[in-house]
Amino acid sequence: MTMSHTAGDRTDGDALDLTFIGNATVLLRYRGLTLLTDPNFLHRGQYAYLGHGLLSRRLTEPAVDVGDLPALDAVVLSHLHGDHWDRRARRHLDPTVPVLTTPHAARRLRVVHGFRHTAGLRTWRGLTVRHGAGQVTVTALPGRHAGHALVRGLLPPVMGSMLEFGPAGGPVRLRLYVSGDTLVYDGLDEIARRFPGADLAVLHLGGTRLPGGLVVTMDGAQGTELTRRLDPRHVLPVHYHDYTVMRSPLSAFLTEAEKAGLGDRIVHCGHGQSARLAAGRDAVPAVL
Repeated sequence: MTMSHTAGDRTDGDALDLTFIGNATVLLRYRGLTLLTDPNFLHRGQYAYLGHGLLSRRLTEPAVDVGDLPALDAVVLSHLHGDHWDRRARRHLDPTVPVLTTPHAARRLRVVHGFRHTAGLRTWRGLTVRHGAGQVTVTALPGRHAGHALVRGLLPPVMGSMLEFGPAGGPVRLRLYVSGDTLVYDGLDEIARRFPGADLAVLHLGGTRLPGGLVVTMDGAQGTELTRRLDPRHVLPVHYHDYTVMRSPLSAFLTEAEKAGLGDRIVHCGHGQSARLAAGRDAVPAVL
């Protein structure tokens, strides 16, 4: 599938610029394309609804307010949870912006919330967004929000995604993996077989713990294990410290990655910071 959307040119050069806004929200710009992942713009002290009566209080401020975003060519949404698509995103994002997400989330956003250009991607299906000199193909990847099948039935379906950036009509220059809120399981190994050597992996961490002690996102050890399995060149940790349900700090991941000999792959880009990744196998991300 191919989707086009018109917006003003914003980025030049064969490099991917990213800004970590907070939680799992990352602004991505490449050759005039502008994408946003998992829009979460609640303020510190506000509560995200996680379903079945469960609320979690935000502990941080988003580095960019939803009203200050540039024009977007698309949103990539891993799943429909209140800390990934909140009421501020629902009220203030342009309802004509394309949203690439799970079939479950796409139906609800389209029918209930009026976002008319949603695309529900089944696992291994892709869609290409083009604008100006750039394009990105977004492919839905497997993800599993909980280990037990009964618990998974209580949580919204989740997807990872592979974002392949390149010049319009040209070859892929950069691959960006976004894990979504998944735990590590053997079904993720197929990602490395189909998309070997991603340039950057954006990992949703935090060790999110629900009542009863149920862990539904990767902690430091699981994030390190997924890094080992997928073998990306660089890793950007996100989705930590932001909500009261997150119990595994960033330091746990950094410690585990160092112990595994993977510490040199970490991109130390914190809340509100930006980084640039140029195309080329020897390119090293620069935190701006």
